[in-house]
Amino acid sequence: MADDISLRDTLIASGLALLEEGGIQALTLRKCAARAGVSHAAPAHHFAGLPGLLTAMAGQAFALFHQAMEVQIAAAPDASRARLLATCQGYLDFADRHAGLFHLMFISAEVNRAAPEVLAHSAWAYELLREACLPFSATGTPDTTLEIAVWSMVHGYATLGFLGPIDRDRPIPQAPGFDACLNRLMDGAGPA
Repeated sequence: MADDISLRDTLIASGLALLEEGGIQALTLRKCAARAGVSHAAPAHHFAGLPGLLTAMAGQAFALFHQAMEVQIAAAPDASRARLLATCQGYLDFADRHAGLFHLMFISAEVNRAAPEVLAHSAWAYELLREACLPFSATGTPDTTLEIAVWSMVHGYATLGFLGPIDRDRPIPQAPGFDACLNRLMDGAGPA
């Protein structure tokens, strides 16, 4: 049993590495098995085809995403706005450094986002955003509207490429820094 768990984890790690190196198009079950040093039939014992492997990888990616945000939060000053900005910075840093994983987590149609490992790890990551937004709630309870506004903005920055150079052929103006946009949004929020 321990060997099965170890092999499953090895296959997931191999898939994550292939994804990081070459994007989703570089990932096949055969390549993953070869990278893990096992027969091409081995993944079938652990995953329901490539979608099963991608789903397991997405769960792991959300765990890494959560860790990236936690690292930024731990380094932030002990102030509500600084912790919120750090949470968002961890989100943006992860998207920038791990574009393949980010695509897998949020865009890939083959991932089963209702799978327990994806739901658990994505909820865990969302909880960091909720905690960071809570001090700005007018009622002192979670403010879903505020959370979605912040999430939409940080996710938009991550997916629209506002972090890097903008393609001259795209009709998008140069975006202000994320912190300026977050501050503008939070200036209209409740207490803190």
